[in-house]
Amino acid sequence: MYKELAELALDYALKLGAEYAEARLETHTSNSFLVKNGVTELANFDKTIGLGVRLVVNKTLGFMAINTLDTSEIKKLIEKSYRLTKASSKLKEGVEFSHNKSYKKTYEVREKIKLENLSIKEKLKILLDLEKEILKLKIKVPGRFLSFTDDLVEKYYINSEGSRISSKIPFLNLFYYLTVQNNNNSMQRYWQYGNTGGYESLKKWNLNENIINEIKAMQNTLKYGKKVPTHNLDVITSPEVSGIAVHESGGHPYEADRIFGREAAQAGESFISEKMIGKRIGSDVVNLVDDPTLPNSYGFYLYDDEGVKARRKYLIKNGLITEFLHNRSTAATMNLKSNGSARANNYDKEVLIRMSNTFMMPGDYTKEELFEEVKNGIYIKSFTEWNIDDLRLNQRYVGNEAYLIKNGKILYPLRNPTIEINTPALYKSVAALSKEMEFHAASCGKGEPMQGIPVWHGGAYMLLKNIKVH
Repeated sequence: MYKELAELALDYALKLGAEYAEARLETHTSNSFLVKNGVTELANFDKTIGLGVRLVVNKTLGFMAINTLDTSEIKKLIEKSYRLTKASSKLKEGVEFSHNKSYKKTYEVREKIKLENLSIKEKLKILLDLEKEILKLKIKVPGRFLSFTDDLVEKYYINSEGSRISSKIPFLNLFYYLTVQNNNNSMQRYWQYGNTGGYESLKKWNLNENIINEIKAMQNTLKYGKKVPTHNLDVITSPEVSGIAVHESGGHPYEADRIFGREAAQAGESFISEKMIGKRIGSDVVNLVDDPTLPNSYGFYLYDDEGVKARRKYLIKNGLITEFLHNRSTAATMNLKSNGSARANNYDKEVLIRMSNTFMMPGDYTKEELFEEVKNGIYIKSFTEWNIDDLRLNQRYVGNEAYLIKNGKILYPLRNPTIEINTPALYKSVAALSKEMEFHAASCGKGEPMQGIPVWHGGAYMLLKNIKVH
C-alpha cells in the first residue's frame, strides 16, 4: 500500500509538469534506553513513516515531505510544492543532474540475532550490566551516562528515470559519557559504538573490557600523568585519533557542496578548490578513502538517496587529491557522474552530500614497528576534544589517554597533549602507517535543520614526524 503511494506521488508530480521527480518512502522502527548514574531515565519505543518527494520544474529543485499517508493529502502537497518551485524558477538558479545509471534492486543487512527478537528487559539489561561492572571497580566515577538505541530503517526509493530500490538496514548505537575523579581532579570520556546488523554486533564491541580499561587509564592519568614536553616530537595516533582527524580535515573539506559554497551558511566552507584535483596535499603514504560498502559498517549503504550505486572513493591517493564527494548536482557541475555520496537521515530531510566510512588506508608497518621508529615522542590513544575552523584548515586535537615514548617504549601517562596544525602540514607529516586497522562509530552533523547521520571513521595507526605538541 505504502509503495503504491510513492508511485502515485511520482506519477502525479510528472503529470503536473515536473521535468524530473523522485520519491523516498522511509520507515524507522526504534527503541532507545538511557541510564544515568544507575537510574533508568528513558525507555522509548517509536515508529515513524513518511514520504519525501523532490521534483524539478524549469530546472529548479523543489522538495516536500509528508507523514500523512493519504492520497488526497499527498496530491495537495505536491501541487503546492510544484507551484512554489515554479515560482522560484524566476530566480533562474537552475539545477542540473549528472547522468547516472538507473537500478532496480532490493537489498538488506542480515541479522543473526534480530532486533525484534530481544525483549525490552534484555535490551535495557545491556546498560544496567555495564553500570554494575563500572561500580565493581571501586574507582570514583560520579558521572555515568549510558545510552543505547536500535533502529530498523526500511526505504523505498523511486525516480522518473526508472530506478526502483528497496533496502532494509538495522542499526545499533551505544554511547557513553563518563567522569572519573581522583582527589580534586577529574577527567571525562565520551565515546560511541555503532554497527549495522543484529545484536550479534555487541560481542564484537567487547564493551565491558574496553570501558573498564578506559576508566582505569583515566585514574592512572589523574594519579601519575605528567606535563607534555613542549617542543617538536614524533607522534603516534591510534585509529580513533587518526579517524577524527581524517573525518574533520580529510572528509568534510572534500564535500563538493562545501567546495561550491552550498554549505557556507550552515556547516562551513572548504579550503579545497576544484583546481586542486591532482595537487599534492600529503606524503606518498597517505591514502584516504570513503567507502559505504564495508559490510556491517555504521555508514553502510549500497545505493544512496539519489539512487546512485555506492563505491569506494579515493579522496587522497599517494598524497595527491584525486576525488571529491558528490551528489548528482555537484557532479554535473564538474561534468562527472555522481559517486553516490548523497544521503538524508529521514524522509523529511533534504538529501545532502555526506561521508559514510572515511578512513586512512593501511601501510607497511606493524604497530610494534611504528613504536620502534620513535626515539622521543608521544602516543595518543584517545582524544577528549577537537575543533577545526570553517574552512577545515586549522585544527586542534587534545589527547585523553596518552603516553610518553622513549626509544620505542611507553614510559608514563601524559596530561592532555595537544596538537595544533593545519591540514596540509598534518598529511605531509605522515611518515608511516600500520598494517592494523580499526573503525569507530560517530554521528556526523550537517545541514539546517541539523542531520546527524551514521558514519565510521578510523583506519590505520599514523606516525607523524616532527610536529609541535604542547
